[in-house]
Amino acid sequence: MSAEEHAFLAGRRLVIFGAGYVGAAVALAAKARGLEVSALTRNPVKAQALNAAGVRTVVSELASSDWHGQLPADTDYVLNCVSSGGGGPEGYRRSYVDGQRSLLTWAGGTSSPGRLVYTGSTSVYPQEGGIRVDEVAPTDGATGTARVLLEAEALVRAWRGNWFILRLAGIYGPARHHLLDQLRAGSGELAGRGEHHLNLIHRDDIVLAIFAAFAAPASVPSGVFNVADDGAAPKAALAEWIAARLGLPAPTFSGEPAMGRRAITPDRIIANDRIKRVLGWRPQYPTFREGYESILGTRAEGPG
Repeated sequence: MSAEEHAFLAGRRLVIFGAGYVGAAVALAAKARGLEVSALTRNPVKAQALNAAGVRTVVSELASSDWHGQLPADTDYVLNCVSSGGGGPEGYRRSYVDGQRSLLTWAGGTSSPGRLVYTGSTSVYPQEGGIRVDEVAPTDGATGTARVLLEAEALVRAWRGNWFILRLAGIYGPARHHLLDQLRAGSGELAGRGEHHLNLIHRDDIVLAIFAAFAAPASVPSGVFNVADDGAAPKAALAEWIAARLGLPAPTFSGEPAMGRRAITPDRIIANDRIKRVLGWRPQYPTFREGYESILGTRAEGPG
């Protein structure tokens, strides 16, 4: 983040809904930037840690109305980055659709709602075959939980103020690196197909994208942005690179979905050109190599 963006955000008010892996990182980064931060989370342990860090945190579900009188609706920025919390399609619906409805009701009490940033998912794109997918790609072929996420996006568009939908690629970062953990555990065979592209985004680069949306000039219209790194690579390339760094043989691939999934993740390349052009965002971890080097200990950087 530039010095100008930092100065622009300092002293402004932010409310975060979903202070989990991404939300908690945004909360701490926002405090460091001089924002006044409040948050909501389902997790009492997370709430205790954030309160200790100076983030006023309420424990509740976004889909309920219990918290409506506990968080200020008169704010500059609103971040909705809730997760599904499990429970399959119904869990998705409660977290994303019912949660966004609750947020709209809460904001209805103010005449000037702040800018809303919502973190969705690139899973709404049904495209396959290794093609490049940008924000205008059709989503009418989406099924299952992807349809629920699109319902939530439709509710975001009903926000009376400025809004940004950030569709996130596969999230990884500190303490969240499933493939690395599998290889460390000695798994010689991985789920999926090695030739399929993985679209990833480091947690710290998501934080930077969120702040780029907060700091965007008022002249930037509401819209949808893909948030993915620059280096969509075949899953085999990533797995072989990590294995080599760990001194392990290259794994094989089962060709079957991972446990708990109905299908293999579609093979496509998520384009990030629009967020770079419109919001000026650049990933500090442009490929999996830089990101995993930081996790493996050769680099130690946080969100800038």
